Amino acid sequence: MKLNTIKFALLPILGLAMMTSCNNDDDMMDPIAMATCDDGIMNGSETGVDCGGSCEPCITAVDFSGNYTQVDHLGRPGINTVFGFDMEGQPSVKDAHNRTIPSEMAATFQAGYEARLEQYYDVYADLLGIDPAALNYENNILGLDAATLTTYLAADVLEISPNLPTTYFDPGTDFDNDGRILVPDGDEVALTGRKLTDDVIDVSLILLFGGAEGDRFDGSDKNMDGSPDTPRLTSDGVALTATVSASFPYVGNPE
Repeated sequence: MKLNTIKFALLPILGLAMMTSCNNDDDMMDPIAMATCDDGIMNGSETGVDCGGSCEPCITAVDFSGNYTQVDHLGRPGINTVFGFDMEGQPSVKDAHNRTIPSEMAATFQAGYEARLEQYYDVYADLLGIDPAALNYENNILGLDAATLTTYLAADVLEISPNLPTTYFDPGTDFDNDGRILVPDGDEVALTGRKLTDDVIDVSLILLFGGAEGDRFDGSDKNMDGSPDTPRLTSDGVALTATVSASFPYVGNPE
C-alpha cells in the first residue's frame, strides 16, 4: 500500500519536471538557428560580433603606427626626374614632391615646374646660338599653355577617363570625327590612362617640346644641307620591343 502511494505521489512531480524541461528547451533553442546580425554576440557563422559570415564583413582597423617613407608616386614616369631638379645646398625638391599628397602637388610645385620648363628652353637656345628670349615654350599639340601643362604634370597621378579610350596620348585620334586631328579642338584623346604599348617618354617630350604640331624639335634637316637643324627633343629614340600579351599579366618575358 505504501509503495502505491509513493508511485502516485511521484507522478505529478515527474510531470512537472518534464514540463519545466520542455520550457527550458524552448528558451535555449539552437543559438546558430537563432543568430542575427544585431544581437550583440558572435554566433552563427559570424567571424566577429555581428559581422562576417552571413552578416556584413568585419572591418579591421588598419594600423598606421610606425615610421613610413613615401618613395615615389610614378603616376607619370619621369616627371619628377625631369622637373624636380635639386639645387646644391638646397632642400631636395624630389624628396618633397614624393612626400606630398597628390591633392596638394599642383599648388606646391606648379610654379617651380613652369620655371624649370623655361630654363630648359633657355639651355636649348644657347646650344642653337640664339637669344634665349627668342625661344620659349609654345602652346602644345593639345593647346595647353605652360601654366596649364605644368599644373597637370605637377600632380603626379595617372588619371583615368571611363568614357574615352585609354591612352597616354594618341595624336592620331579624331574622337568627334570632324576630320581634324592635330588641330586642338578639344577632341584629342590624351592623359586618359595608359596602355602598355604607349611610349610615355616620347609622349612627354612631344607635349613639352613638340609645339602645336608635335614636331617642333624633331631633329629634322630644315634647310636640306644634310645635317639636322634642330635638336631631337620629341623622342628618346627607344621603341617598344617587348611582346604585350592579351591576358594577365599582359607583358612578355624580359628581353
